[in-house]
Amino acid sequence: MNFIEPYKGLALLFAIAFFAFIISRYILFPLLKKLALRSKTKFDDLLFEHHAVRRGIHLVPSIIFYAGLPHALSQSDPLFEPLTTLNNLYFIIVGYLLYAAILRTGVSHIQSRSHKKDLPIESVRQASLLGGFLICAILVFSQITGKSPVLLLSGLGALAAVFMLIFRDPILGFTAGVQIAVFDLVRTGDWIEVPKEGVNGTVKAVSLTTISIINWDNTISTIPAYSLVSTPFKNWRLMRNSSRRRIQRILLIDSRTLQTLSKEQIQSLQQNPIYAPALQELTSRLFEGENPLNLSAFRMCMAAFLRTIPEIDTNYTFIIREKESTGLGIPLEIYMFTTYSQWAPYEDFAATIIDRLIAKLPEFGLKLYQRF
Repeated sequence: MNFIEPYKGLALLFAIAFFAFIISRYILFPLLKKLALRSKTKFDDLLFEHHAVRRGIHLVPSIIFYAGLPHALSQSDPLFEPLTTLNNLYFIIVGYLLYAAILRTGVSHIQSRSHKKDLPIESVRQASLLGGFLICAILVFSQITGKSPVLLLSGLGALAAVFMLIFRDPILGFTAGVQIAVFDLVRTGDWIEVPKEGVNGTVKAVSLTTISIINWDNTISTIPAYSLVSTPFKNWRLMRNSSRRRIQRILLIDSRTLQTLSKEQIQSLQQNPIYAPALQELTSRLFEGENPLNLSAFRMCMAAFLRTIPEIDTNYTFIIREKESTGLGIPLEIYMFTTYSQWAPYEDFAATIIDRLIAKLPEFGLKLYQRF
Protein backbone atom coordinates (compact mmCIF):
# COMPACT_ATOMS: atom_id res chain seq x y z
CA MET A 1 0.00 0.00 0.00
CA ASN A 2 2.90 2.36 0.74
CA PHE A 3 4.12 1.76 -2.83
CA ILE A 4 0.74 2.63 -4.40
CA GLU A 5 -0.01 5.64 -2.22
CA PRO A 6 2.40 8.13 -3.96
CA TYR A 7 0.94 7.25 -7.37
CA LYS A 8 -2.75 7.81 -6.65
CA GLY A 9 -2.47 11.35 -7.97
CA LEU A 10 -0.71 10.07 -11.08
CA ALA A 11 -3.45 7.52 -11.70
CA LEU A 12 -6.06 10.23 -11.27
CA LEU A 13 -4.18 12.44 -13.71
CA PHE A 14 -4.10 9.64 -16.29
CA ALA A 15 -7.85 9.16 -15.83
CA ILE A 16 -8.57 12.87 -16.24
CA ALA A 17 -6.42 13.08 -19.38
CA PHE A 18 -8.07 9.96 -20.82
CA PHE A 19 -11.62 11.16 -20.17
CA ALA A 20 -10.73 14.60 -21.56
CA PHE A 21 -9.64 12.88 -24.76
CA ILE A 22 -12.85 10.78 -24.88
CA ILE A 23 -15.02 13.87 -24.39
CA SER A 24 -13.06 15.83 -27.01
CA ARG A 25 -13.08 12.99 -29.54
CA TYR A 26 -16.65 11.71 -29.24
CA ILE A 27 -18.60 14.77 -28.08
CA LEU A 28 -16.73 17.95 -28.97
CA PHE A 29 -15.39 16.70 -32.35
CA PRO A 30 -18.84 15.75 -33.83
CA LEU A 31 -20.29 19.03 -32.55
CA LEU A 32 -17.54 21.09 -34.22
CA LYS A 33 -17.93 19.09 -37.42
CA LYS A 34 -21.65 19.86 -37.59
CA LEU A 35 -20.96 23.54 -37.07
CA ALA A 36 -18.34 23.47 -39.82
CA LEU A 37 -20.75 21.81 -42.25
CA ARG A 38 -23.38 24.46 -41.56
CA SER A 39 -21.01 27.40 -41.98
CA LYS A 40 -20.61 29.10 -45.35
CA THR A 41 -16.82 29.13 -45.27
CA LYS A 42 -14.85 26.36 -46.97
CA PHE A 43 -11.74 26.57 -44.78
CA ASP A 44 -13.25 24.88 -41.70
CA ASP A 45 -14.50 22.00 -43.86
CA LEU A 46 -10.96 21.52 -45.17
CA LEU A 47 -9.63 21.43 -41.60
CA PHE A 48 -11.76 18.35 -40.97
CA GLU A 49 -11.05 16.87 -44.39
CA HIS A 50 -7.29 16.95 -43.80
CA HIS A 51 -7.61 15.71 -40.17
CA ALA A 52 -6.29 18.93 -38.60
CA VAL A 53 -9.02 18.99 -35.92
CA ARG A 54 -8.70 15.25 -35.23
CA ARG A 55 -4.95 15.64 -34.64
CA GLY A 56 -5.45 18.76 -32.57
CA ILE A 57 -7.67 16.79 -30.16
CA HIS A 58 -4.67 14.58 -29.31
CA LEU A 59 -2.96 17.63 -27.83
CA VAL A 60 -5.66 17.98 -25.16
CA PRO A 61 -4.57 15.04 -22.93
CA SER A 62 -0.92 15.99 -23.46
CA ILE A 63 -1.52 19.56 -22.26
CA ILE A 64 -3.54 18.34 -19.25
CA PHE A 65 -0.85 15.80 -18.37
CA TYR A 66 1.90 18.42 -18.66
CA ALA A 67 0.04 20.89 -16.46
CA GLY A 68 -0.99 18.32 -13.83
CA LEU A 69 2.14 16.16 -13.55
CA PRO A 70 4.04 18.48 -11.15
CA HIS A 71 0.99 18.41 -8.81
CA ALA A 72 0.36 14.65 -9.14
CA LEU A 73 3.95 13.44 -8.75
CA SER A 74 6.98 14.68 -6.89
CA GLN A 75 9.77 15.96 -9.11
CA SER A 76 12.21 13.84 -7.15
CA ASP A 77 10.34 10.65 -8.09
CA PRO A 78 12.28 8.50 -10.62
CA LEU A 79 9.20 8.37 -12.91
CA PHE A 80 8.86 12.14 -13.16
CA GLU A 81 11.57 12.76 -15.76
CA PRO A 82 10.73 9.76 -18.04
CA LEU A 83 7.01 10.65 -18.02
CA THR A 84 7.76 14.29 -18.75
CA THR A 85 10.05 13.31 -21.63
CA LEU A 86 7.51 10.88 -23.10
CA ASN A 87 4.74 13.46 -22.84
CA ASN A 88 6.93 16.10 -24.49
CA LEU A 89 7.83 13.70 -27.30
CA TYR A 90 4.15 12.92 -27.82
CA PHE A 91 3.32 16.64 -27.89
CA ILE A 92 6.12 17.43 -30.39
CA ILE A 93 5.20 14.61 -32.79
CA VAL A 94 1.46 15.35 -32.67
CA GLY A 95 2.24 19.05 -33.04
CA TYR A 96 4.23 18.33 -36.21
CA LEU A 97 1.41 16.20 -37.63
CA LEU A 98 -1.05 19.01 -36.83
CA TYR A 99 1.30 21.50 -38.55
CA ALA A 100 1.42 19.27 -41.65
CA ALA A 101 -2.39 19.01 -41.72
CA ILE A 102 -2.79 22.80 -41.43
CA LEU A 103 -0.31 23.32 -44.28
CA ARG A 104 -2.25 20.88 -46.45
CA THR A 105 -5.48 22.68 -45.54
CA GLY A 106 -3.99 26.03 -46.50
CA VAL A 107 -2.79 24.70 -49.87
CA SER A 108 -6.19 23.16 -50.65
CA HIS A 109 -7.93 26.40 -49.68
CA ILE A 110 -5.69 28.47 -51.97
CA GLN A 111 -5.97 26.03 -54.88
CA SER A 112 -9.77 25.96 -54.55
CA ARG A 113 -9.85 29.53 -55.85
CA SER A 114 -10.01 29.54 -59.64
CA HIS A 115 -7.52 32.39 -60.11
CA LYS A 116 -4.94 30.73 -57.85
CA LYS A 117 -5.37 27.04 -58.62
CA ASP A 118 -2.27 26.91 -60.86
CA LEU A 119 0.08 28.61 -58.40
CA PRO A 120 3.10 26.42 -57.49
CA ILE A 121 2.08 26.57 -53.83
CA GLU A 122 2.85 22.87 -53.37
CA SER A 123 6.59 23.60 -53.41
CA VAL A 124 6.12 26.17 -50.64
CA ARG A 125 4.23 23.59 -48.60
CA GLN A 126 7.00 21.07 -49.08
CA ALA A 127 9.62 23.61 -48.06
CA SER A 128 7.63 24.57 -44.96
CA LEU A 129 7.05 20.91 -44.16
CA LEU A 130 10.76 20.20 -44.43
CA GLY A 131 11.57 23.15 -42.17
CA GLY A 132 9.02 21.95 -39.62
CA PHE A 133 10.43 18.43 -39.77
CA LEU A 134 13.96 19.68 -39.05
CA ILE A 135 12.71 21.67 -36.05
CA CYS A 136 10.72 18.65 -34.85
CA ALA A 137 13.77 16.37 -35.22
CA ILE A 138 15.94 18.78 -33.24
CA LEU A 139 13.36 19.04 -30.46
CA VAL A 140 12.94 15.24 -30.32
CA PHE A 141 16.71 14.72 -30.19
CA SER A 142 16.92 17.40 -27.51
CA GLN A 143 14.32 15.61 -25.36
CA ILE A 144 16.05 12.22 -25.74
CA THR A 145 19.56 13.48 -25.01
CA GLY A 146 18.60 16.15 -22.49
CA LYS A 147 20.63 18.75 -24.41
CA SER A 148 19.46 22.28 -25.15
CA PRO A 149 18.14 22.80 -28.72
CA VAL A 150 20.39 25.87 -28.98
CA LEU A 151 23.48 23.72 -28.41
CA LEU A 152 22.29 21.26 -31.05
CA LEU A 153 21.75 24.05 -33.57
CA SER A 154 25.22 25.46 -32.93
CA GLY A 155 26.69 22.01 -33.43
CA LEU A 156 25.04 21.75 -36.86
CA GLY A 157 27.10 24.72 -38.05
CA ALA A 158 30.22 22.57 -38.07
CA LEU A 159 28.51 20.11 -40.45
CA ALA A 160 27.22 22.80 -42.83
CA ALA A 161 30.18 22.52 -45.22
CA VAL A 162 29.81 18.73 -45.38
CA PHE A 163 26.08 19.01 -46.00
CA MET A 164 26.71 21.51 -48.82
CA LEU A 165 28.93 18.97 -50.59
CA ILE A 166 26.79 15.88 -49.99
CA PHE A 167 23.36 17.45 -50.48
CA ARG A 168 24.27 20.06 -53.10
CA ASP A 169 21.48 19.17 -55.55
CA PRO A 170 18.68 18.95 -52.93
CA ILE A 171 19.76 22.27 -51.41
CA LEU A 172 19.87 23.97 -54.82
CA GLY A 173 16.51 22.44 -55.68
CA PHE A 174 15.03 23.59 -52.38
CA THR A 175 16.26 27.17 -52.91
CA ALA A 176 15.10 27.23 -56.53
CA GLY A 177 11.71 25.79 -55.60
CA VAL A 178 11.14 28.58 -53.09
CA GLN A 179 12.20 31.20 -55.66
CA ILE A 180 9.88 29.75 -58.30
CA ALA A 181 6.96 29.83 -55.87
CA VAL A 182 7.67 33.27 -54.40
CA PHE A 183 8.28 35.01 -57.75
CA ASP A 184 5.60 32.96 -59.55
CA LEU A 185 7.98 31.96 -62.35
CA VAL A 186 6.18 28.79 -63.38
CA ARG A 187 2.71 27.40 -62.75
CA THR A 188 1.04 24.13 -63.62
CA GLY A 189 -0.36 24.42 -67.14
CA ASP A 190 2.18 27.02 -68.34
CA TRP A 191 3.75 26.58 -71.75
CA ILE A 192 7.51 26.95 -71.33
CA GLU A 193 10.60 26.57 -73.49
CA VAL A 194 14.01 25.66 -72.05
CA PRO A 195 16.33 25.44 -75.08
CA LYS A 196 19.34 24.24 -73.08
CA GLU A 197 17.38 21.26 -71.75
CA GLY A 198 15.58 20.57 -75.05
CA VAL A 199 12.22 21.20 -73.36
CA ASN A 200 9.19 22.73 -75.08
CA GLY A 201 5.76 21.96 -73.72
CA THR A 202 3.21 22.31 -70.91
CA VAL A 203 4.14 22.12 -67.24
CA LYS A 204 2.52 19.06 -65.69
CA ALA A 205 3.70 19.38 -62.09
CA VAL A 206 5.90 21.69 -60.00
CA SER A 207 7.46 20.18 -56.89
CA LEU A 208 10.10 21.45 -54.51
CA THR A 209 13.04 19.99 -56.45
CA THR A 210 11.77 18.98 -59.90
CA ILE A 211 9.48 20.19 -62.70
CA SER A 212 7.68 17.81 -65.07
CA ILE A 213 6.84 18.98 -68.58
CA ILE A 214 4.75 17.28 -71.26
CA ASN A 215 6.52 18.14 -74.53
CA TRP A 216 4.65 18.73 -77.77
CA ASP A 217 5.90 15.40 -79.11
CA ASN A 218 4.00 13.77 -76.21
CA THR A 219 7.14 12.90 -74.25
CA ILE A 220 7.64 13.84 -70.61
CA SER A 221 10.73 15.70 -69.41
CA THR A 222 11.72 16.12 -65.77
CA ILE A 223 14.27 18.82 -65.02
CA PRO A 224 15.71 20.08 -61.71
CA ALA A 225 14.00 23.17 -60.36
CA TYR A 226 17.30 25.05 -60.22
CA SER A 227 17.62 24.72 -64.03
CA LEU A 228 14.87 27.30 -64.46
CA VAL A 229 16.60 29.69 -62.07
CA SER A 230 20.07 29.31 -63.61
CA THR A 231 19.09 28.84 -67.28
CA PRO A 232 17.25 31.27 -69.62
CA PHE A 233 13.76 30.02 -70.41
CA LYS A 234 10.61 31.37 -72.03
CA ASN A 235 7.18 31.29 -70.39
CA TRP A 236 4.18 31.85 -72.69
CA ARG A 237 1.70 32.40 -69.84
CA LEU A 238 1.11 36.10 -70.56
CA MET A 239 0.41 35.31 -74.21
CA ARG A 240 -2.23 32.77 -73.19
CA ASN A 241 -3.77 34.97 -70.51
CA SER A 242 -4.01 37.99 -72.80
CA SER A 243 -5.17 35.86 -75.78
CA ARG A 244 -2.76 37.84 -77.95
CA ARG A 245 0.05 36.22 -79.92
CA ARG A 246 2.70 37.78 -82.08
CA ILE A 247 3.00 37.26 -85.82
CA GLN A 248 6.46 38.09 -87.11
CA ARG A 249 7.13 37.20 -90.73
CA ILE A 250 9.45 38.47 -93.47
CA LEU A 251 8.67 38.84 -97.17
CA LEU A 252 11.74 39.00 -99.40
CA ILE A 253 10.92 41.46 -102.18
CA ASP A 254 12.83 41.21 -105.45
CA SER A 255 14.79 44.49 -105.64
CA ARG A 256 14.67 44.38 -109.46
CA THR A 257 10.91 45.06 -109.27
CA LEU A 258 11.34 48.24 -107.22
CA GLN A 259 10.09 51.23 -109.30
CA THR A 260 7.87 54.29 -109.21
CA LEU A 261 4.17 53.88 -109.76
CA SER A 262 2.73 55.27 -112.97
CA LYS A 263 -0.28 57.56 -112.92
CA GLU A 264 -2.41 54.74 -114.27
CA GLN A 265 -1.30 52.43 -111.46
CA ILE A 266 -2.00 55.11 -108.86
CA GLN A 267 -5.47 55.75 -110.26
CA SER A 268 -6.19 52.01 -110.28
CA LEU A 269 -5.07 51.59 -106.65
CA GLN A 270 -7.02 54.66 -105.50
CA GLN A 271 -10.23 52.98 -106.58
CA ASN A 272 -9.80 50.67 -103.60
CA PRO A 273 -11.37 52.49 -100.60
CA ILE A 274 -8.86 50.87 -98.20
CA TYR A 275 -5.83 51.98 -100.21
CA ALA A 276 -6.98 55.50 -101.05
CA PRO A 277 -6.29 57.20 -97.65
CA ALA A 278 -2.88 55.51 -97.39
CA LEU A 279 -1.90 56.59 -100.91
CA GLN A 280 -3.05 60.14 -100.23
CA GLU A 281 -0.91 60.25 -97.06
CA LEU A 282 2.08 58.85 -98.95
CA THR A 283 1.68 61.37 -101.79
CA SER A 284 1.53 64.27 -99.31
CA ARG A 285 5.05 63.42 -98.16
CA LEU A 286 6.54 63.65 -101.68
CA PHE A 287 7.79 66.61 -103.65
CA GLU A 288 5.47 68.10 -106.25
CA GLY A 289 5.38 65.97 -109.39
CA GLU A 290 7.10 63.02 -107.71
CA ASN A 291 5.39 59.64 -107.94
CA PRO A 292 5.50 57.18 -105.02
CA LEU A 293 7.59 54.00 -105.12
CA ASN A 294 5.63 50.79 -105.45
CA LEU A 295 7.27 49.22 -102.35
CA SER A 296 6.42 52.26 -100.20
CA ALA A 297 2.85 52.17 -101.49
CA PHE A 298 2.62 48.44 -100.84
CA ARG A 299 3.89 48.86 -97.28
CA MET A 300 1.40 51.60 -96.38
CA CYS A 301 -1.55 50.05 -98.20
CA MET A 302 -0.96 46.69 -96.56
CA ALA A 303 -0.84 48.38 -93.16
CA ALA A 304 -4.24 49.93 -93.91
CA PHE A 305 -5.54 46.58 -95.15
CA LEU A 306 -4.37 44.65 -92.07
CA ARG A 307 -6.00 47.19 -89.75
CA THR A 308 -9.38 46.25 -91.21
CA ILE A 309 -9.02 42.62 -90.07
CA PRO A 310 -10.75 42.22 -86.65
CA GLU A 311 -8.51 39.34 -85.58
CA ILE A 312 -5.50 41.70 -85.60
CA ASP A 313 -5.21 43.80 -82.44
CA THR A 314 -3.62 47.13 -83.39
CA ASN A 315 -3.55 48.22 -79.74
CA TYR A 316 -0.42 46.10 -79.51
CA THR A 317 2.75 46.75 -81.52
CA PHE A 318 1.87 46.93 -85.22
CA ILE A 319 4.70 47.56 -87.71
CA ILE A 320 5.46 46.86 -91.34
CA ARG A 321 9.06 47.82 -91.94
CA GLU A 322 11.98 47.32 -94.30
CA LYS A 323 15.07 45.70 -92.86
CA GLU A 324 18.64 45.85 -94.06
CA SER A 325 19.14 44.01 -97.33
CA THR A 326 21.46 41.00 -97.31
CA GLY A 327 21.67 40.53 -101.04
CA LEU A 328 18.74 38.14 -101.01
CA GLY A 329 16.05 40.65 -101.81
CA ILE A 330 14.61 43.49 -99.72
CA PRO A 331 13.32 42.10 -96.38
CA LEU A 332 9.87 43.46 -95.54
CA GLU A 333 8.96 42.50 -91.97
CA ILE A 334 5.36 42.18 -90.76
CA TYR A 335 5.14 42.51 -86.97
CA MET A 336 1.71 42.41 -85.31
CA PHE A 337 -0.46 40.60 -82.75
CA THR A 338 -3.50 38.44 -83.34
CA THR A 339 -6.34 37.37 -81.08
CA TYR A 340 -5.66 33.73 -81.99
CA SER A 341 -3.42 32.25 -79.30
CA GLN A 342 -4.07 28.52 -79.71
CA TRP A 343 -1.39 26.85 -81.77
CA ALA A 344 -3.36 25.42 -84.70
CA PRO A 345 -5.73 28.43 -85.29
CA TYR A 346 -2.78 30.80 -84.89
CA GLU A 347 -0.63 29.06 -87.49
CA ASP A 348 -3.55 28.83 -89.92
CA PHE A 349 -4.39 32.53 -89.52
CA ALA A 350 -0.75 33.66 -89.82
CA ALA A 351 -0.25 31.59 -92.98
CA THR A 352 -3.48 32.93 -94.48
CA ILE A 353 -2.45 36.53 -93.83
CA ILE A 354 0.96 36.06 -95.46
CA ASP A 355 -0.62 34.31 -98.43
CA ARG A 356 -2.99 37.25 -98.92
CA LEU A 357 -0.12 39.75 -98.77
CA ILE A 358 1.89 37.77 -101.33
CA ALA A 359 -1.14 37.61 -103.60
CA LYS A 360 -1.40 41.42 -103.53
CA LEU A 361 2.20 42.01 -104.66
CA PRO A 362 1.36 42.00 -108.41
CA GLU A 363 -1.12 44.88 -107.87
CA PHE A 364 1.93 47.03 -107.08
CA GLY A 365 4.21 45.54 -109.70
CA LEU A 366 6.25 43.66 -107.12
CA LYS A 367 7.53 40.07 -106.92
CA LEU A 368 9.00 37.88 -104.24
CA TYR A 369 12.72 37.26 -104.42
CA GLN A 370 13.41 33.83 -105.93
CA ARG A 371 17.04 32.74 -105.82
CA PHE A 372 16.70 29.86 -108.27
